[in-house]
Amino acid sequence: MKKGAIFDMDGTLFDSEKIYQKSWIATAESHGKNNGVELAAKVSGASEANCRRLIHEFYPDVDVDKFFMQVVNTAVEVFKKGVPMMAGVPEILQYFKERGVKMAIASSSSVEVINRNIERADIKKYFDAVVSGDDVENGKPAPDIFLLAAKKLNLPAADCYVFEDSFNGIRGAYAAGCAAIMIPDTVQPTDEIKNLCTVYPSLIDALNSIKN
Repeated sequence: MKKGAIFDMDGTLFDSEKIYQKSWIATAESHGKNNGVELAAKVSGASEANCRRLIHEFYPDVDVDKFFMQVVNTAVEVFKKGVPMMAGVPEILQYFKERGVKMAIASSSSVEVINRNIERADIKKYFDAVVSGDDVENGKPAPDIFLLAAKKLNLPAADCYVFEDSFNGIRGAYAAGCAAIMIPDTVQPTDEIKNLCTVYPSLIDALNSIKN
């Protein structure tokens, strides 16, 4: 078993990625665009800077700032009602904690959003470090966020699992030299992604494999 575990947040710890995806699609439709599904897939797990770049690439005629903030605000209205955890989260966190595995969150979301979610869910006590997209120059799919998380855990990246649901996250984890594990949520892995990671249907399945 490795000594560290790094978790993405949206779509991995919390069932929030679907909310973001719906927000991207709804925002695109409100601007008269019919390819919001494609954009939503591209931005999944990406940093804010990369999201903004993709908005401009897809829709050169829209105000990027207004578009992005509409996506965020639409999702926030849903999050105010609370965000459920993904299946297996309490079990895997407790298992790692009991065995001295250090844990971190590496999410493209802001540190305020991360802390709000983990405090509401009462799982903040499990994490030794929190790294947000604001903490690194290059967001996912760059490896920076995972390298920084491993550094904060005082561990080499190769001694850390990374649990992710997005292509951008898996690419970043692989580039960092971590043991990338994909738990698919809104997208299923392509052949390219399967070559970069191990895929499990849920965190429960991943935990059972680690136990064995």
